[in-house]
Amino acid sequence: MKRGFFITFEGGEGSGKSVQVEILVRHLTEDGYPIVATREPGGTRIGTLIRAITHDSKNSDLRGITEAFLMAADRAQHVREVIEPGLEMGKIVISDRYVDSNIAYQGFGRKLGEEFITSLNSFAINNLMPDATFLLNVDVEVGAIRRKNSTKSDRLDLQRNTFYDSVVKGYAYLAKKNPKRFIIIDANAGIEEVAAVIWRHVDTLLTTNGIQKS
Repeated sequence: MKRGFFITFEGGEGSGKSVQVEILVRHLTEDGYPIVATREPGGTRIGTLIRAITHDSKNSDLRGITEAFLMAADRAQHVREVIEPGLEMGKIVISDRYVDSNIAYQGFGRKLGEEFITSLNSFAINNLMPDATFLLNVDVEVGAIRRKNSTKSDRLDLQRNTFYDSVVKGYAYLAKKNPKRFIIIDANAGIEEVAAVIWRHVDTLLTTNGIQKS
């Protein structure tokens, strides 16, 4: 069986990333593609427990280095339990966040450094990197407004603006470093407009890589 295709979505808080994942998954499913939709942290039972710790606003005393290890632990479980099996079955695996989030948020945002986070994740990812990564870029100010208007708020929505600035710089660095994998999307536009742009890219990716419907 031909290996599947691994797509990840990245972006800062308020980028609309999760909504775009939902839209894309629905579109692909309606078109008859075999899909595995997942997220980090929380794509497994163990991951859900980890997410409860990392995202709970009560855990303001959670240190950056502890956060980094928890995210990597979630990923180790996620790769082996969900992502790799899905790809082996020939499915399109779409993950809302992956290792790039760890580098941007903890490496840059928490100032732990890219080298440390990459080393920490070397065993967690089992040499598995995405085939394509959509980076949803949104102005920090726009992201702040969206977070404020959101009915959901967690620990990562309550950081200082300097933290979000560092995360954005981290993503910009990663996109520049990996231009063949990253597809940068202007996420300041409306939901449907952004979704249309993403779909055009995905349609091209699937055609180019010979990904077939069920």
